Amino acid sequence: MERLLLTLIVVAVFLLLLWGMRAGWRRKARSQSAWVPPFPQVPDDPGEPELQTEGLYVSTTTAGNWQDRIVTRGVGMRGRAWLRLHPGGIAVDRAGAPGFWIPRESVTGARAASAIAGKVMGTDSLLVITWQAGDVALDTGFRADDPADCPQWIEELRIRGGAR
Repeated sequence: MERLLLTLIVVAVFLLLLWGMRAGWRRKARSQSAWVPPFPQVPDDPGEPELQTEGLYVSTTTAGNWQDRIVTRGVGMRGRAWLRLHPGGIAVDRAGAPGFWIPRESVTGARAASAIAGKVMGTDSLLVITWQAGDVALDTGFRADDPADCPQWIEELRIRGGAR
C-alpha cells in the first residue's frame, strides 16, 4: 500500500509539471502574439526556387537572443522542413506545421551559428537568417541535412541582396 501511494504521488507530480509547462507555453504564445506580427504566407506562385535545402527547422527567436524562442503563430515547434530561396523571398515549408515566407527585402543577415533555441551544436552548422517581421527583428534557425549547403545560402543571400 505504501508503494502504491508513493507511485501515485510521483505520477501526480509529473502530471502537474506537464500541465505547468503547457500553461507556460500557452501564456508565452498569447503574450508574443501582441507584439509579433503574423508571419507572411508563401505566395501562390513564388517562382522557381534558385536554391533549396532539406533539413530541420529548429526555431525562430528574437534577433541576437538565441534562447528567446518565438512560440506564437505555430512557429515554436521544430521539425523536418524544406528551405527554398525564390526571387522574392524564402519559403520555409515545414512538415506537419504551417509554413511561412520570409520576404527577400526583410532579410538583414545570414550566418552560420552553433546554437539557437532548441539546438546546440559543436560547430557552426546551423544557418541563421536574420529578418524583420514588422518592427520585430527575428532569427530563424535551420540545420541542413548536408552541412555544405549552409555556406551556399549565406553567399546567395549576400550576392542577391537582402543580407547586409
